[in-house]
Amino acid sequence: MPWIQIRLDTNSDHAAELEDLLLEAGASAVTLQDGKDQPLLEPEPGSTPLWHHTVVIGLFDAHTDMEAVVSQLQHQYQREPFPNHKVEIVEDKDWEREWMTHFVPMQFGKRLWVCPSWKEVPEPDSVNLMLDPGLAFGTGTHPTTALCLEWLEKQGDLCEKTVVDYGCGSGILAIAALLLGARRVTGVDLDPQALTATINNAERNNIAPEKLQVFLPEKAPQETVDIVLANILAGPLVQLAPTLADYLKPGGKIALSGILSEQTDSIVSTYSEWFDLEPVVHNDDWILVTGTRR
Repeated sequence: MPWIQIRLDTNSDHAAELEDLLLEAGASAVTLQDGKDQPLLEPEPGSTPLWHHTVVIGLFDAHTDMEAVVSQLQHQYQREPFPNHKVEIVEDKDWEREWMTHFVPMQFGKRLWVCPSWKEVPEPDSVNLMLDPGLAFGTGTHPTTALCLEWLEKQGDLCEKTVVDYGCGSGILAIAALLLGARRVTGVDLDPQALTATINNAERNNIAPEKLQVFLPEKAPQETVDIVLANILAGPLVQLAPTLADYLKPGGKIALSGILSEQTDSIVSTYSEWFDLEPVVHNDDWILVTGTRR
């Protein structure tokens, strides 16, 4: 289906009003984008911060009379001047196929490969994790996922190890642990779609249901395990530190990511209460923090 869009340059104070007006004018979708490459790292819980210079984009069917849409917006917008705007055609692509084209098999360490479920594995004798992330985070392409996968692979044989993957997303870390020998993994995520993706990917990799159980946080079992993986964000990691520490047996290992380099001190100071921490590992602007439970 062909599409056309209008881009409106505004600021954080007026973006919500323009979003509402675009929807009233018949937009199929409205997107807010950063207009000046301003980073928004971690919002406070319950807040929805916007960039000071925000671009509001309304997507319309290409047959829409955009002159009439602009006229309606100008009439209903209660401020002067009306924002600078541009109407443009959106290139018609099969976006799902476009994404699939660029997701290729990736190697982590010496043994582990993450392979799109629709492609052939490059090394059949290696540990091959077949993945279709669906709507959940975690394909191995992001530095934080790569850091965790490489750490897992370096742990050697995980035979008989038990694992908690907190913030399991697509299930990539949980399934990797099982394929590398773990006896059982508990996946926890607050997004039901992530739990569905984890189960689907486990089935795709012939993981027996009893080996990978998934839960919302409030229903997760209280247990002690050998390894905890948590690839989320620094803010939640600080808040969850006592919970994650309680999951581990003495001598158990933890691997934390989703952390920007400038957030290192906060994570290290928090987790030092329970763990003997190892040197931080970097990948671009992201880090991996690992340690052993005292």
